[in-house]
Amino acid sequence: MSRPALHLAVELDGDGAHPAAWRRAAHAPDQLLTPRRVAQVAAVAENAGFTLITLDDGVLPPGTAPNPVGRMGAVERAAFVAASTSSIGVAPVVPLTYAEPFHVSSQLASLDHVSAGRAGWVVSEEEQPEAARAWGRPLVDGADARARESRDGLEVARALWDSWEDDAVIRSVATSRYLDRERLHYIDFTGETYAVKGPAIVPRPPQGQVVVLGRPDRVPAAQLDVGLVGGPDLTSVTAAAAAAGTARVFAEVEVALDTPDATAAARVADLERHAPWPDRGRLRHIGSAGQLVALLGELSRHVDGVRLHPLVLDEDLAVLSRLVLPALSERRLVARPLPGTSLRTTLGLARPANRFAAVSLPEDAR
Repeated sequence: MSRPALHLAVELDGDGAHPAAWRRAAHAPDQLLTPRRVAQVAAVAENAGFTLITLDDGVLPPGTAPNPVGRMGAVERAAFVAASTSSIGVAPVVPLTYAEPFHVSSQLASLDHVSAGRAGWVVSEEEQPEAARAWGRPLVDGADARARESRDGLEVARALWDSWEDDAVIRSVATSRYLDRERLHYIDFTGETYAVKGPAIVPRPPQGQVVVLGRPDRVPAAQLDVGLVGGPDLTSVTAAAAAAGTARVFAEVEVALDTPDATAAARVADLERHAPWPDRGRLRHIGSAGQLVALLGELSRHVDGVRLHPLVLDEDLAVLSRLVLPALSERRLVARPLPGTSLRTTLGLARPANRFAAVSLPEDAR
């Protein structure tokens, strides 16, 4: 029995995965923080047939963290991209270390409404101590404490998405009732560091639950829809994928590809003169498009998808669009998402039942 088609995601933050990628960017420096740039890159990814784009984020200003970049907020960019695309999923990176889960859940529910059910969420952590000062919050110190904030924040967000039943908005002109208050629910969450009453201020997302992506070694697998796994080689990636315990598993792969003007190795060496390419624990491919196609073909036997991190967006995304995805399509290893289809449907994930609606059903309807 053949495996389902491989889903490809691509990270589109800044100018690329290398901290010096801006030196090889094809656009003028003042174009990076413009709507046109965001829309153009997203359109290239959608037209190429990617399943999902992700948008990294960070709270620290330049000079206070490794690899700083100038950027607009990930959720704001995601909302703009969602309104200018029709089939590709859109997932901003939103840490929960210091952010209020109530506000994060509202933002992401709104994004799912704006995108007509194509929203995702990459859960991450704020590891730098300076982030606490930027937020004006006490330091969350240590990996275990950060994992706790992610775990509790995810529990709150998922409960808030369910706090409105799907048919809570009734719009009854005859009775002058817009909402059925019986179909809104308190979540009554109490964690180690905060409590949330609820309900949400945004109706339930079209997908029921926004698709949540994250690292299974940092967030309980039961809270994730897609586990993001890494490793320095194919063996470690496949082992991590087998142990992920999530409904879907995506491998993290950094890519530097041969272009008509330079080999991948030469491009990397050129950027390494200015800054090192940090080791983030991901599989790394430096070579030709054909070799990447072979690697993705091998990965398709072990994972449901791959999130690609291009060295330089303006150079590598063009090669991915022109050579890699068409070759994968010819081998029937990838499938293009269809307009009007939710991200959950594209990924083969069921729309979750509402936890509160289940308990409010009358006895004879259970």
